[in-house]
Amino acid sequence: MDLSAYLSGIRDSLTAATRTAPDAVQQAADDLAQVLEPSLRLTLMELASDIASEVTVELDGDVVEVRLRGGQPEIVVQHRPRAEDPTVPVPPVPPAPPPPPAPDDGEGATARVSLRLPENVKERVEDAAAREGVSVNTWLVRAAQAQLTGARPASEPQSTTGRRLTGWAR
Repeated sequence: MDLSAYLSGIRDSLTAATRTAPDAVQQAADDLAQVLEPSLRLTLMELASDIASEVTVELDGDVVEVRLRGGQPEIVVQHRPRAEDPTVPVPPVPPAPPPPPAPDDGEGATARVSLRLPENVKERVEDAAAREGVSVNTWLVRAAQAQLTGARPASEPQSTTGRRLTGWAR
């Protein structure tokens, strides 16, 4: 899914809104659009992920996920066998992982951090997030919280029994 058309639409709307404004305002709007693009891209991906979760709840066993591939979100539908066929075992649909817990400051505030990663680390983080069906931001928050609390990150195997465990513990 290419988000460029959506981001261009937002930029075009901002440009149209400042068309009659002085040049300095038009330049500020253009600068603002460029600065906001990564945040808007992440917000659109989170929207797609939330929609996929809601659609999954309404489906009969199929799972809709948003995965990050090559820096672009990808919608994936995993078709599960229907319960009507008694000869085919129906694997359980894993519940969506809960959102990360609120910060300990009690105010629920978040902070923005710029993070520079080597390209190979970035790709591994994107792959890990895609495997878990979460955004890179969510994956990084979980990994940081796991490191700070001494808990095992969700990407580490919990056991070899083939069961899936997701969620947060304190």
